[in-house]
Amino acid sequence: MAMEITQILLSAQSADAKLRTEAEENLRQFQEQNLPVFLLSLSVELSNNERPTESRRLAGIMLKNSLDAKDAARKEQLVQQWVVIDTSLKFQIKDLLLRTLGSSVPEARHTSSQVIAKIASIEIPRKEWPELIGSLLTNMTQQDRPAALKQATLETLGYVCEEISHQDLVQEEVNSVLTAVVQGMSLVEHGPEVRLAATRALYNALDFAQTNFENEMERNYIMKVVCETGMSKEAEIRQAAFECLVSISSTYYDVIEPYMQTVFELTSNAVKGDEEAVALQAIEFWSSICDEEIELQEYEGAVGENSVSPHSRFIEKALPSLVPMLLDTLLKQEEDQDQDDGIWNLSMAGGTCLGLVTRTVGDAIVPLVMPFVEANILKTEWHNREAATYAFGSILEGPSIEKLSPLVTAGLDFLLNAMKDENSHVKDTTAWTLSRIFELLHTPASGFSVISPANLQRIVGVLLESIKGAPNVAEKVCGAIYFLVQGYEDAGSSSYHLSPYLLDMITCLISTADRTDGSDSRLRSSAYETLNEVVRCANIPETSHIITQLLPVIMNKLGQTMELQIISSDDREKQGDLQALLCGVLQVIIQKLSGSEDTKPIILQAADQMMLLFLKVFACRSSTVHEEAMLAIGALAYATGPDFGKYMPEFYKYLEMGLQNFEEYQVCAISVGVVGDVCRALDDKVQPFCDGIMTHLLKDLSSGALHRSVKPPIFSCFGDIALAISEHFEKYLPYAMPMMQGAAEICAKMDTDDEEMMDYGNQLRRSICEAYSGILQGFKNSKAELMLPHAAHLLHFIEVVSRDQQREESVTKAAVAVMGDLADTLGPKMKGLFRDNTFYAEFLDECLESDDEQLKETATWTQGMIGRSLVS
Repeated sequence: MAMEITQILLSAQSADAKLRTEAEENLRQFQEQNLPVFLLSLSVELSNNERPTESRRLAGIMLKNSLDAKDAARKEQLVQQWVVIDTSLKFQIKDLLLRTLGSSVPEARHTSSQVIAKIASIEIPRKEWPELIGSLLTNMTQQDRPAALKQATLETLGYVCEEISHQDLVQEEVNSVLTAVVQGMSLVEHGPEVRLAATRALYNALDFAQTNFENEMERNYIMKVVCETGMSKEAEIRQAAFECLVSISSTYYDVIEPYMQTVFELTSNAVKGDEEAVALQAIEFWSSICDEEIELQEYEGAVGENSVSPHSRFIEKALPSLVPMLLDTLLKQEEDQDQDDGIWNLSMAGGTCLGLVTRTVGDAIVPLVMPFVEANILKTEWHNREAATYAFGSILEGPSIEKLSPLVTAGLDFLLNAMKDENSHVKDTTAWTLSRIFELLHTPASGFSVISPANLQRIVGVLLESIKGAPNVAEKVCGAIYFLVQGYEDAGSSSYHLSPYLLDMITCLISTADRTDGSDSRLRSSAYETLNEVVRCANIPETSHIITQLLPVIMNKLGQTMELQIISSDDREKQGDLQALLCGVLQVIIQKLSGSEDTKPIILQAADQMMLLFLKVFACRSSTVHEEAMLAIGALAYATGPDFGKYMPEFYKYLEMGLQNFEEYQVCAISVGVVGDVCRALDDKVQPFCDGIMTHLLKDLSSGALHRSVKPPIFSCFGDIALAISEHFEKYLPYAMPMMQGAAEICAKMDTDDEEMMDYGNQLRRSICEAYSGILQGFKNSKAELMLPHAAHLLHFIEVVSRDQQREESVTKAAVAVMGDLADTLGPKMKGLFRDNTFYAEFLDECLESDDEQLKETATWTQGMIGRSLVS
């Protein structure tokens, strides 16, 4: 089989399609019929120096893909397949892979490193490959081992550390790995390839070094080697060393004070004179320190100044030297930087870091930056004017309004004039700076804005003129208009100031969206997002006629997309993107006009035509469009109420498709939300569709393939359905209740140290409470007794929630509300349970002391309901 697999692997890469397809099919059959021997054959191929590089490359890729996958369910399946393979066969595979680390072919060594790490990720947590670390370390400690083997070994150690958790290794192993890695970085006799592999391995191993960083002597040694490596002759090694420093700055912030002077000198030299890739990492170090200190300040703000967290104020101390260094970088722009979205250069990194420094130190930044702005803003060289504008825009978030207000008020007129600058870069950055000013210093609702009725006309005039400029400038102008109108959203009478300009804004934004000179659709989506905001923030009594005129314009545009000639997949994608944007605008118009009784009839009149358009959109196969069309239909259902029933027979099949869409789980989640909208619109008229809907929802909950984020909304949806169909929900109770109880048990076992899991746990608990609330209220007037067998479980669940100090306020509200619903629905039948579970009194007291009026109101109502059930 050995020679045969070589030939098959080579044929699988052939230019001849027939040969290639046949070879791929042979490999697939071999894999399915005898996976263990298939993996062994691939390992033999990869390890054999006499085989062609091409066949070895594909063998390595296939090995890796047989052990790992991006999709979690698929990955778990592959892990289980590996676990059950015979131990002696697995030993042979692992032995071959370890031997491949010494191969003369770099690609084989590299692939083998990755495969070893994938196996380690499965076996080390199971304590099934205890000798791996020892084998790898032997390669490093024995003098006669070739450099290529050492390089591959260090690479493997790095990948292993990336794949496993620091809890999977004992401290002695961690110490040995770190020793080998740090020595690999520092020993002079090691060539650059070995030192680079060692430095990258350290980057992956830093999470394991907690104990070592607590020991001053070991910490000093590691930091010394990292800083020395940051001065290596080879730029790639210097870059890797700075990447280590960035990681250390966030992981070990509390112990790095003694090294900061050295690090400042290192980063400063790199920013001033090193290659860009190294300089970027040097700036990233300071951005990372800012992130840490901003988080510490937020934490201090939340718990009070007496917090024990270590805040060393490195940024404050470095300010006089750090700010000039960052300002210098702003002058290192590139000619084409505005045209390429993917570009990241010194100037951009420096400006981003300056913004973070500003958020960290607030007012203290202003006197250090303004002289630079004033010195450069009028210079003839565009680099200086752009840098000055960028610096000004970067310091707008952090300082107090008192500090910024006079500067921005004085500078606003200048910036508006600069929108006519002859240089596109200057205009681009000026538009961005204006959008920052409108975002951060224009909130009429709070009583402060740099915009007044006196300057608003000029501002709007300049923006609507500038939006006709180059696509990248026009996109930034869209952002400025977006924040300009958003400021008026909750501004009461101030929002009238915007009304005279609404028609011109809408006209300009539609023209901008129709432009064909943008290299991609970014400008179009910015124009439509801004149009949505203009509609959302409009003052309806004054501008309803304008928004009414906009409705047929957008509907016609959506209708025209159906006529587009689709020749390629690219055409289909462009059609889908445009339809998604137009559905988004229609959703906002529906919400805006149906929010007022005076304008609601306009939506009711156009509803048939809109629904027809949305159904046509579903015939197109793009998931982005399905999301937006679903959201628009949800808004339409809310607006039309019981009249939405006439659309259900046709719409239902698309709703079903959405509920079954596991692949594009966002579509599934939105479809679940639309079920709630439809239930609220139709009430008991939704009943004929409930069997199908509940079947899909229950399947979704049982599926391991569906993204977990969709599951909480499904429980809330149970509540919406029960509220709509009241006693008819009885038939679904035997299926829904075990699901809800199972989810409640999962919540109780969640890892409270994992922030992501905590967020998910909060969503799940809130939605379980909402489900019970809907079901209790639905049964209240006819079949309340059906909930009696579930009352004790629900009360226990509420108790567990009440004991959790990390719960979100929304969970508290939902738990208190469902406890009230329980007492309200079951009344005196709850007397015994409430007497036996007195936790509720303490929980209600906590809620009654809250500053949240809504929570206090709910708690008072719940207290009354429980009181009534106890005295009945």
